[in-house]
Amino acid sequence: MEAIKNLFSVKATAAAAEIKEIIKTHGEKKIGDVTLAQVYQGMRGITGLVTETSLLDAQEGIRFRGFSIPELQDKLPKAPKGDEPLPEGLFYLMMVGEIPTNEDVKEITNNWQRRSHVPSHVFDVIDAFPIGAHPMTMYVAAVMALQTESKFSAEYAKGMNKKDYWQYTYDDSMDLIARLPRIAAYIYRRKYKNNQHIHPNGLLDWAGNLAYMMGFEDESTKELMRLYMTIHADHEGGNVSAHTTHLVGSALSDPYLSYAAGMNGLAGPLHGLANQEVIKWIFEMQEAIGSDSPTKEQIVDYVQKTLASGKVVPGYGHAVLRKTDPRFTAQMEFGKKHLPDDKLVNTVWNIYETVPPILESLGKVKNPWPNVDAHSGALLVHYGIVEYEFYTVLFAVSRALGVLASLTWDRALGFPLERPKSVTTAAVKDWIDGVGENLI
Repeated sequence: MEAIKNLFSVKATAAAAEIKEIIKTHGEKKIGDVTLAQVYQGMRGITGLVTETSLLDAQEGIRFRGFSIPELQDKLPKAPKGDEPLPEGLFYLMMVGEIPTNEDVKEITNNWQRRSHVPSHVFDVIDAFPIGAHPMTMYVAAVMALQTESKFSAEYAKGMNKKDYWQYTYDDSMDLIARLPRIAAYIYRRKYKNNQHIHPNGLLDWAGNLAYMMGFEDESTKELMRLYMTIHADHEGGNVSAHTTHLVGSALSDPYLSYAAGMNGLAGPLHGLANQEVIKWIFEMQEAIGSDSPTKEQIVDYVQKTLASGKVVPGYGHAVLRKTDPRFTAQMEFGKKHLPDDKLVNTVWNIYETVPPILESLGKVKNPWPNVDAHSGALLVHYGIVEYEFYTVLFAVSRALGVLASLTWDRALGFPLERPKSVTTAAVKDWIDGVGENLI
């Protein structure tokens, strides 16, 4: 081991043990209005952000401008002969706080179609990656390549009035959202379909066109994509992707830079990559059991072995929710309607019946219920989207709707540079001992 690495290991091990003891002994002490434990443990539960587009309630789940997911499924406009809400309608709702009409949604669809051209150099950037690169790596790089098109950046360089920040943030956000399905589908076809690409269909809606460009022409897949893009769009401001987009945007980085930063956060295993981890875990369970239709008893046994090995059951638990995620329920209802006999989907439902009681019995889990990631992969697999590494890209396309609507509101409301105060552990120790400067 390198000398500095070895020394760091010694120092870090000692520091981690010391901090653990500090939290155990002094974690409930208040620094201003927050506890020392909150300072050390991810700022969990600290209200410090304003996000206008959605609010996450521990019991009711996500509400977009006050509307629950079942209400959105009922009230938002749908594609002709379709049953699922169009994401264009949700974007309209997040932007202006009102349920759109069919005409409002058609206008957004047409607007995004007009803005959807992707410059050739963006495809060149994607093609420069080795085929084995993770699709999220290609995706974020493509967004960064698109930054050459930023109207906000160009106008800021000329000397833009602060009152106009939101207008160019809006234009960049609309351009970016419009182009993301083409980028995502290009990555999918390049990596998984022998580089055989499908050009956009100008007659389709935003999510339907994404499914079409990926190679899925049936209406059921388009309907799933509309549902998926709607329910993954936003989750208030404290999650990593939303907070990062907001944080980077507060430095007046343009929407391309801000969104790319947020999507690097989404790619983490504790955030958007979780949907990939869920389906991977289910496949591993099937292989270990030797069946694509494991019984509930077999599932219980495998879950207990997973927990005993120090691992978690992916897709279960949530930082805020204390009940089954309504997004999980929406997908379960979709499955019962369109594919009730699918073996993988039924396995997901059996896991849903067996895992929460096991987690509750541990006495340490605040939320033993499934989140959105616990179901989405099974639906995608049924329709032939079996490449689970790509699922986070789909999540990223959807999440653009929420974080970019929020970013536009940030600039319209004149929110300032985000700059919280930080402290060192040495300063914390002095504060505990009653010496040194006040930490507030």
